[in-house]
Amino acid sequence: MLAPQLKSKIRQLWDAFWSGGIANPLTAIEQITYLIFLKRLEDLDNERAREGRINGHPHQSIFDLTPEQLKTLNVDSGEVFRWSYIKQMPAEERLRHIQGPVFDWLRTLPGAEERMRDAVFVISSPNLLERAIQTIDDLFIPSRNQDTLGDIYEMLLAEIAEAGKNGQFRTPRHIIRAMCDLADPRPGERICDPACGTGGFLVNAYQHILKTHTSEDILKFEADGSPLYAIGDKLSTEQHLALRSNHFYGWDFDRTMVRLGWMNMIQHGMLDPQINQADTLGSRFNSLLTSGKVGEFDVVLANPPFTGSIDKSDIGESLKWLGTSKTELLFVDLIIQLLRIGGRAAVIVPEGLLFGSTRAHKRLRKKLIDENQLNAVISLPGGVFQPYTGVKTSILFFTRGGETKEVWFYEVTADGYSLTAKRDEQFERNDLWDMTLKSRLRFAAAYPQPRPAFVDGDAWRDWQALDEEKRKITYLQPRFREEKEEQEGEPLTVKVLDGFERAELDEARDWEAERDELAENDDNLSAGRYKPFTLKAVEYDPPAQIIRELQAMEAQIQQGLDDLLRMVEGVE
Repeated sequence: MLAPQLKSKIRQLWDAFWSGGIANPLTAIEQITYLIFLKRLEDLDNERAREGRINGHPHQSIFDLTPEQLKTLNVDSGEVFRWSYIKQMPAEERLRHIQGPVFDWLRTLPGAEERMRDAVFVISSPNLLERAIQTIDDLFIPSRNQDTLGDIYEMLLAEIAEAGKNGQFRTPRHIIRAMCDLADPRPGERICDPACGTGGFLVNAYQHILKTHTSEDILKFEADGSPLYAIGDKLSTEQHLALRSNHFYGWDFDRTMVRLGWMNMIQHGMLDPQINQADTLGSRFNSLLTSGKVGEFDVVLANPPFTGSIDKSDIGESLKWLGTSKTELLFVDLIIQLLRIGGRAAVIVPEGLLFGSTRAHKRLRKKLIDENQLNAVISLPGGVFQPYTGVKTSILFFTRGGETKEVWFYEVTADGYSLTAKRDEQFERNDLWDMTLKSRLRFAAAYPQPRPAFVDGDAWRDWQALDEEKRKITYLQPRFREEKEEQEGEPLTVKVLDGFERAELDEARDWEAERDELAENDDNLSAGRYKPFTLKAVEYDPPAQIIRELQAMEAQIQQGLDDLLRMVEGVE
């Protein structure tokens, strides 16, 4: 989450881009990302050099170029590509340097040739570049593993009312974190997003692994659930290196999004991010899937596009059995196929997928239930994607293979923000803490470390001791405190989690439905269909008291009528 002063700087930079003729927010995001990328490349190179000195494995700097590379790029030294060198250059010379040699060099980085092939630096004003360089240099790019690029991306998209119409809106990070807690990606597992955008799901999967391998006395949580100081200190140097090496895979249809996602992953320490361009519903990608060249993933996390259709003639062969061109249905079937047997997925779907009556809807739900273990349906409130869309969605959490015997439903009524276009902070009203705890209690056997990181051992044991009925009406109410921190020398007040209090609900937020009950309802997966009806006892006053109150009301009415009559007749 960007600090207020950083938001102000980004907004000023956006205004400068607008004034400089760069009015498309995606173009502005891309140009800003190039500059952040250059800054982070030097930061990461320095960090790896320090790591190399500590662990005795010398680091080969990306700025150490061969004589052939220097000749091709027409420079005397790779040091001219460092951010610290670039920002000291005269304005006009710097602009020419970035447009030419710097971008030529970026295309030589491992994995960059295809992704950066059509990348263009469109800033043409030395003054605008000077301002952008200064802002980016001042930006606090946190060492706390936050998705800063994603925050900037979301903020810039929010600057225009049309944002989101082409699917270019990002999944709220607190929703992604809840999905990561459900699917629980682990070290050594291969993790995938078939519609990855800027890579937010993959970045947060990486952060989740760090979080679950960070000592409790180090880890803290912001009020929105962001982990602070998730450094993964319980992982060895070899595990850290393996984690950054090709465990995360993403595809996107849009070349610009592929480039942004690839750079975002590198900025988070990935060594060679596997973010590539592909129409994952199309026949070309499908041939790779059916031949075994892609797939067999341990975890899939996704919020795929669900507002359009694909050309029927190009739908992948293994997806055609559904008999539909609706992307929301095709993507769920694709995700099932991408998983290995026993692999786990958490995916956001529109509500219509849960109860649609077309043959394709019914076929997909039957496959989810009869050929896989549909563990949970998490119903989200209708405003979580505001201001881009008010569509009602749910999270499907399932395991490939087996069959479904029972589905667990949880109804999220509040997610820590208002459900209006402004999405004002309301951190005390957030069911996601409670949902995560109860899901971990329910599926504890499936998790190597069942206890969620935000709950201490005593609280976990207390919850385990509750019987099923008591657990359903007991709610995890978050409590927060404010702490002072500094960012770039500026004071910042951070609201952090200070524990939980147990509250009693009027009615349960979660319930189950067995396979037979699902079949009786045509495999309808709407949470509300199976919500238990609770007849609440109502206490009434004794009849004699009610009669006396009615008499008193009658007397008041009669007195009022008498007063009105005297006024009409002119009687004092």
